[in-house]
Amino acid sequence: MNPLFAVFGLGGSELMVVMAIVLILFGAKKIPEFAKGLGSGIKEFRKASREVQEEIERAGREVDEPPPSRPAPTPIPAANQVPTGSGEGSSASEPGAEPATPPKA
Repeated sequence: MNPLFAVFGLGGSELMVVMAIVLILFGAKKIPEFAKGLGSGIKEFRKASREVQEEIERAGREVDEPPPSRPAPTPIPAANQVPTGSGEGSSASEPGAEPATPPKA
């Protein structure tokens, strides 16, 4: 006995009665169409479940992969910070100092 039918409590004779009733209700022409529709529905369901499973696996791989390395950001000077220069004009950046005069030619 098939375990699927055992769940429903159907034996061989009960299964034949159910099939005869289905044949009488739907007719011999409708049963192949019904089976074809049922088969295509099962096919679509399997395809959709496979796509969902692949999407979950792909998302799992993306989580496991390390993110791409990025270059270290360059520090941005604060707004109140005055850049310091080198050479003669460096004293002009100090508070209270007079601006340096250009050399005479």
